[in-house]
Amino acid sequence: MDISQKQEPDYSTAKITHVGFIDPYAMEGIIILQSDDKKEFHMRAFSGEVARHTKSFLEGRRDTLPTIYNMIEEICEENEMLLVKVKVYESGTVLRANLYFTGKKDIVLRNYRASDAVALAAFYNIPILVRKTLLKDKMENLS
Repeated sequence: MDISQKQEPDYSTAKITHVGFIDPYAMEGIIILQSDDKKEFHMRAFSGEVARHTKSFLEGRRDTLPTIYNMIEEICEENEMLLVKVKVYESGTVLRANLYFTGKKDIVLRNYRASDAVALAAFYNIPILVRKTLLKDKMENLS
């Protein structure tokens, strides 16, 4: 079984339902992720630039790929690998993510910025898995 198909009992698959900004200057981004059972996770405290890229990827605009994402794409192409999923979790007080690649060899890159991982998931249209403990009912997120 390849790494993209492995069962993840502590994680739920989530979709991006909203991308925006916390402040009027678009310096801090927010992404709302929603699981199949309608629980949400509000990811914030990351750059507005990452939010703008994520939004453009969701809208199908992939012509302005940031340098670091372009580097990942080139490495994947050269090594015949694909990014197949990302997993978002808490590490202490910060959000982190693991990136799962498959191809000639399965590779997991661990403990990267969650905002960049979610942006890459939007670019490649791949599953985003969120640790279930991060997901809350809508009303819990409003308080």
